[in-house]
Amino acid sequence: MKSENFKIKKSSSLKLAVIAFMLLFFGPVKGYCQNEEKTKSAFGVIERLVGSRANEFQLSIDENKKSNSEWFEIETENNLVKIKGSTNTAICYAVYNFLRDIGAVLISWEGNRIDLPKTWPKYSKKGETPFQYREYLNACTFGYTTPWWDWKRWEQEIDWMALHGINLPTAMEGQEAVWQELWKEYGLTSSQLESHFAGPAYLPWQRMGNINSLEGPLPQEWFVKKEALQKKILERMKALDMHPVVPAFSGYVPKALAEKHPEAKITELKSWSGGGFASTFLLDSKDPLFKQIGKRFIEIYTKMYGMSNFYLADSFNEIEPPVSEHNKYEELSNYGSAVYETINEAAPGAVWVMQGWLFGDNKEFWTKEATKAFLSKVPNEKVMVQDYANDRYKVWENQEAFYGKQWTYGYVHNYGGSNPVYGDLNFYKDELASLLKNPNRGNIVGYGAMPEGLNNNSIVYEYIYDLPWTKAEQPLNDWMAKYLNARYGQTSESVFHAWDLLLKSVYNVKYWETRWWNDWAGAYLLFKRPTLKITEFKGNPGDKIKLKEALDILKKEAKKYNKNNLIQYDLIDVSRHYNSLSIDEELIECVKAYQEKNIAKGDQLFKQIEKQVLETDKMMSGQPLNNLNQWVKSASDYGSSPEVSSLYVKNAKTLITLWGGEGHLNDYASRSWKGMYKGFYWPRWKMFLEALKKAAVTNTSFDENKERESIKNWEINWTESK
Repeated sequence: MKSENFKIKKSSSLKLAVIAFMLLFFGPVKGYCQNEEKTKSAFGVIERLVGSRANEFQLSIDENKKSNSEWFEIETENNLVKIKGSTNTAICYAVYNFLRDIGAVLISWEGNRIDLPKTWPKYSKKGETPFQYREYLNACTFGYTTPWWDWKRWEQEIDWMALHGINLPTAMEGQEAVWQELWKEYGLTSSQLESHFAGPAYLPWQRMGNINSLEGPLPQEWFVKKEALQKKILERMKALDMHPVVPAFSGYVPKALAEKHPEAKITELKSWSGGGFASTFLLDSKDPLFKQIGKRFIEIYTKMYGMSNFYLADSFNEIEPPVSEHNKYEELSNYGSAVYETINEAAPGAVWVMQGWLFGDNKEFWTKEATKAFLSKVPNEKVMVQDYANDRYKVWENQEAFYGKQWTYGYVHNYGGSNPVYGDLNFYKDELASLLKNPNRGNIVGYGAMPEGLNNNSIVYEYIYDLPWTKAEQPLNDWMAKYLNARYGQTSESVFHAWDLLLKSVYNVKYWETRWWNDWAGAYLLFKRPTLKITEFKGNPGDKIKLKEALDILKKEAKKYNKNNLIQYDLIDVSRHYNSLSIDEELIECVKAYQEKNIAKGDQLFKQIEKQVLETDKMMSGQPLNNLNQWVKSASDYGSSPEVSSLYVKNAKTLITLWGGEGHLNDYASRSWKGMYKGFYWPRWKMFLEALKKAAVTNTSFDENKERESIKNWEINWTESK
């Protein structure tokens, strides 16, 4: 016991006597637990959450209990919270479950509410989950949310993961240092690599073989910083008994390597997602270089970061495999086999993890026969398919639960960090209940969410990560009552009614269709590059009338709480969503009015829209996370010189606006943020509407293509401005 000056002897009776003496005369002692070293990391999470009150938690990992599942037990006694569990992560989830149940703590990206009672109430609870793994983080999150995170922010997120019971997090930071060392071993020069690596915000898509070099070059300081950061991330995750999923080689090589090895079978692939991107190059799985490079990558990675048990390799993310028609299935099986064998030979016993997104994204190619062939030569327990898009696709059902392979079930929910207010709590509950009863669910081992962007719709993730422990058996209303009590400290029938209306108006939408309407991205019409086609829009998802009812109640009820209470954040969330929906409707009417040469009506709507946009932008000062300046400043601060900071800022601004390429990705990562309404979205529409009005007034034709090109040039200048 590190905090004491004496040692406890091995005698169990003496040990119990000493513990009883200490509790009687000194109260709970910091670090007191049955196996202190094993629960040290869980204690650290609790201490960072509740400070010295962590001393009142007795933690233990029971390795003798026979169970193939993760489990926990909680009981309070003599103002001591006794928690047993299967792992540190299970213990952390149990602690948070207890604190939230008694209304003492609610943690979220937007802030924590902590109000601990002087003494702990009588409490007893047991929990168990049938899911060995609870997954988290999309490969794209490392572009849309985390590129500028330092260790302090990562530590906060890892604590959040532990307290939500997550134990299979994607861990993609720091790999560019490995790639750099690897490619230099194969004779590539610094200048060749400089023209290969994408900018920091775009690295996820380079890793998946979609792009090269976009918005680069990648500064050398990035390699150094991220290497040091990843070492801390992995150390903390592993200490908490998590299983970080780290990168492996999936076949993509730099153009310079293809030029250096003309004898190698390397295919230049078509430009990704509508064109405009530099080509990527895929090494054939049967080429001797494939295994050689793949094994060397894991060797260098292991030397740098230590051994891992789960390796992510996605060979065909939104890319059609370059296989021949006559030998398609054999070639697909060779790719699957090569990826698996490379990982297995370099890290014996490890599991190949792959995203299941491709199977839903390109259903035409990935038939049952194609998928079965791709996985055919991989042992069932050596691959894990993360089927995380069940809010859009039913891949696991269409693919017969992946033919005996390990797989995980989950949701994307968030795309691109774009943040309309939505989710579907009843859908998540009903889907899980159905899944657990389905005799055809196969070898399912995990559950969770893999959002592309964070810091939005906290309630969705709070609920999703409770479901695997409650097995969807807890009534949603009961869960909501405890959640709201913990979030606000107190609740009322009116507040509960407001949230019931939110469940029926916005949190009944499993996928936000508007964000990809008419094959153009943008969370709302306001967020899309202006077009006359918005007059064809059929309306946003959800129920705007019920949303307004909820908003009116929250406005009234929020006045009863202090200004720092999380109800104020939720009020802004609901308000900016309602305002955005209203603006979309008014934009449609304004475009129609000018097209019909009803100038007076168009002008009235124009002023109305502008007023609402500016009010919304100002209102969002109350949401510091949803702030353009904060995003840009974090990018700038991550650089150590004006030149590097400037590159990072341009990456940050371009990703959430133009994105890149000549396709339709602009506004994919649109953000409902302060600064974006006033400084980016409205100026574009203002230019468009003024030009449309001018054409109506002068009785001349409106050249939409010319105006959209002018707006695009304005966007480019915006991304490059200081």
